[in-house]
Amino acid sequence: MKQNKDHIQYLDNYLFSKTFEELGAIEIRHFRITQDSEILHQWVNMEYAVFWGMQGYSLTQVEQEYAKLLQPDHYDIFVGVYNNKIVFVLEKYDPTKDVIGSLYAATQDDCGIHIIVAPPIVRIPNFTWYLFDTIMDFVFQDETINRILVEPDIRNKKMFALCQRIGFQLDKIVELPYKTAQLAFLERKHYQENKQIPKINKRSAMNTLDNAVSPQQSIAHLQPEVWVKVNTLFVAKAICEFSHELLIKPIVLEQLKDGWNSYILKTDNPTIQYQFNAKPLALNHLYIEHQSIKKYEESESVVIDGILFIKECRQQLGIKDSQMPVYLEEIISTLYGSAFKFLKGNPTSEELATADFQTIEQSMTEGHPGFVANNGRIGFDSSDYRSYAPEAGNSFSLLWLAGHKSRAVYAATDTLPYDVLIRQELDADTLKNFRESIQNRGFDPDEYFFIPMHPWQWFNKLANIFSPEIATGNLICLGYGPDQYLAQQSIRTLFNNTNPKKFYTKTALSILNMGFMRGLPLYYLGTAPKMAIWLEELLYNDPYIQETGFRMLSEIASVSYVNPYFEEFGVHNDYNKMLASLWRESPMTAIKGGQQPMTMAAFLHVDHQGEALLPKIISASGLTIGDWLGRYLKAYLSPLLHCFYHFDLVFMPHGENIIMVLEDHIPVHALLKDITEEACILNPDIELPDHLKRMYAPVPEDVKLLSIFTDIFDGFFRFMSHVLEAHAGFSETDFWSVVANNIHEYQDRYPEKEAKFKQYDLFSSEFHLSCLNRLQLNNHKQMIDLDDPVALLQFAGKLENPIAAYRKDLATAIS
Repeated sequence: MKQNKDHIQYLDNYLFSKTFEELGAIEIRHFRITQDSEILHQWVNMEYAVFWGMQGYSLTQVEQEYAKLLQPDHYDIFVGVYNNKIVFVLEKYDPTKDVIGSLYAATQDDCGIHIIVAPPIVRIPNFTWYLFDTIMDFVFQDETINRILVEPDIRNKKMFALCQRIGFQLDKIVELPYKTAQLAFLERKHYQENKQIPKINKRSAMNTLDNAVSPQQSIAHLQPEVWVKVNTLFVAKAICEFSHELLIKPIVLEQLKDGWNSYILKTDNPTIQYQFNAKPLALNHLYIEHQSIKKYEESESVVIDGILFIKECRQQLGIKDSQMPVYLEEIISTLYGSAFKFLKGNPTSEELATADFQTIEQSMTEGHPGFVANNGRIGFDSSDYRSYAPEAGNSFSLLWLAGHKSRAVYAATDTLPYDVLIRQELDADTLKNFRESIQNRGFDPDEYFFIPMHPWQWFNKLANIFSPEIATGNLICLGYGPDQYLAQQSIRTLFNNTNPKKFYTKTALSILNMGFMRGLPLYYLGTAPKMAIWLEELLYNDPYIQETGFRMLSEIASVSYVNPYFEEFGVHNDYNKMLASLWRESPMTAIKGGQQPMTMAAFLHVDHQGEALLPKIISASGLTIGDWLGRYLKAYLSPLLHCFYHFDLVFMPHGENIIMVLEDHIPVHALLKDITEEACILNPDIELPDHLKRMYAPVPEDVKLLSIFTDIFDGFFRFMSHVLEAHAGFSETDFWSVVANNIHEYQDRYPEKEAKFKQYDLFSSEFHLSCLNRLQLNNHKQMIDLDDPVALLQFAGKLENPIAAYRKDLATAIS
């Protein structure tokens, strides 16, 4: 692989040139220390080049460093030139003669490279791709090279994105003396196959951002026009949801055409008010025309500010002074995220209709539809946000810890003992390295359980709070695992992007988000696998559940670490939920060829151009909206009705907790996740195993049906009908008619349950309004009591039932 080191003859000649029709020629020659070090010195001292590791170097130091690099026979350095300007520096070396060669199975036909690209002064579309394409062709012109290796700093996500765009495959993470690096390889055969694709292999818009961002990059999306837009959309949502929960009361000023009204909203300050146009829909929902919102102060129109809106309505909202600062921080964080999502370059709704599972997951912009402060994530800094937020789309590796069995607890189904699970999750080489790491510390690896952990949790919580356990060897940091994961909408549930059929991993993540510190309690995890088996035996043998295709993504194993310093403070103490992980079935194991999984939250998605995704999906299916909804409800609502009426079993089936499986854009079945803390049995007469007694919830009779009215009707259908009315011209009356028909079909199917249908009447004229935002405003750290889920619920009057008008006499229907 080595180029001739005696390259004086090449000083004025190029070694390689590649011409692109749309760009021109990019040429490569040897690096000249005396001539080229000055430009390189400028680059390495710029902020973007932090990962090159030479910031603060003088020109003399740069020259000395590169003179040293050129001494070994196995190391060469080149520059790329475009339009007579240097545009990259390429270092090329033999890994078998480098320290990196001891950290993986290096072979003689490997070639390692380092690349630094010039700062982008003139923006040329896809210019970096052209540079990389040229470099790969240059390296592979040497027929003795079969594989190219790169090993960027693990934080350098921009370089990973560029390399993956070319076709590099990510490999394991290694510890070098000067950095934690991730190996990535490009095989000649794979590169040549990619070259046959007659278009630029554009990297995903999801993977373009560095983990370690500069101060400027962290705020690049905070632009005046975008800030006004996201604040306006935020205020529209806040008015809708706060008025829905009867916290504020807009007053009709004037009736307009087609059911629209002009409204005024008075704030706590008599000199400040808002005006807007909206159409009232079912369930006390306002379809607000956000462009119509105006704010007036002393009769003067002023700029809309979402944070000020909360402060201006604080008395009406009933926010305590002690709660206000943290709530405002969550609002600001939500706005920060909204601006990022708006500018990040998501696919359009048209494109998402045919997109893959994870592209859709990363492209969601709204968050929870009901919560106003729904993207708090307090604890993340701006770099964490771009590293770990699902919308950032960055993949990352999990850290693995070893917890001594005197502290760690493993629980799983009978078919998944620890040794079986860990061999499924970690390859033989990684297991060998981890075991050797424990042995090198003087401990027995057989006395430990391996625990996957979110990197944020380690650096921000565990390394400090668990330091006594680390110092004594009860807890050992083993390093990064080889697989790459993507955060899902629930942020602490992680999808294995390297091996999609491997389990989801859900880890404790001690950030404050939407009313909870997102830990994982042993109290639930210890029984999760047994609950999974019990529920599967209960449901999967039922003919109706089989008919609908409904499935749970069962939580089949968990591992928790008990910190003895905090154990006495109760199972729900946040410090007792910091170190635990859960393995859940992957949806990809339940998908057949030609089927498309997507988060049900996508049915509410509206893109940055104002186009909704759901009408695009329905249009592509070839069905009418009514027929498509009928198929959707059979897959989603019908099995949940059956669980309630047949098994007295309820879940929390909101949009993010459901993965819909589509075939030819038509829903065929639903996959339910997040079961451990949310599945409840409502009937005390049902015999539960001793270890699952916690599943029973003593819920008042008039509250039981809220599992459908609140979680499904008010929590999802309210927004779904809005999307169809606003973006597809499908009236809410028609929507609720289809819902009523689905329920009638189910009830007609089971005439023997007539008494129960009457006792828990889905066609009752009204139902309790259970309020989500009131919960958060009341206690932003612990919205509900996990041991008594009804105790802290916030009710505010009643809602008119939108399907009450479709009631029919049950006796007549059944006869």
